[in-house]
Amino acid sequence: MASPAIPSATTQRTVATDFLIRVGQPPRLLSARQPAAATTYTVRSGDTLSTIARHVYNDQAAWPVIYYANRKQIPYANDITVGQVLKIPAKPAHLPEAPSALGPAVVTTAASSASSGSTVADSTYSGSGGFASCVIARESGGNSQVMNGSGHYGLYQFSESTWEAYGGSAGDFGNASVAEQNKVFDNALAQGGESNWSAYDGC
Repeated sequence: MASPAIPSATTQRTVATDFLIRVGQPPRLLSARQPAAATTYTVRSGDTLSTIARHVYNDQAAWPVIYYANRKQIPYANDITVGQVLKIPAKPAHLPEAPSALGPAVVTTAASSASSGSTVADSTYSGSGGFASCVIARESGGNSQVMNGSGHYGLYQFSESTWEAYGGSAGDFGNASVAEQNKVFDNALAQGGESNWSAYDGC
């Protein structure tokens, strides 16, 4: 007597699907993986909105998407704190413009600028007048240690590559003194002129 035929895997799946349809259950392929979309991100030490955007979207320029989705808890793009849980929306086809104010304006007081000799306090600095003071007011508000959401740093908001190109120490980027920032700015003016800032800041 002939042995009974063993149904193939395809036949077994078809039978299972037919059964599910009959009992009112939608068929589901067990082998199909549905990727879980990330809906939140917890801020870690060293994070900026641009590094988070690079992590979740593979595009650091998409950081304004995260910023606008979290305006209630991020008043400024460069002001996020460790432990914050941020909403991560789907990346839109067209990225929104970056906000005009990336951080709060810092008012330099007599107490903060007073020090021994001619050294200026590293936390705030308004410049010595003229073009430099205008750039500082527009770029950082006098906060010498501000890092914005796109990775630009300091009084004059240098990118890391531009900072190093004009003589800044790679190890000091993100933690440079006012004196070093002024020196790199002077180098940039000597080699590239005011056009690096004037077109954007109206100085």
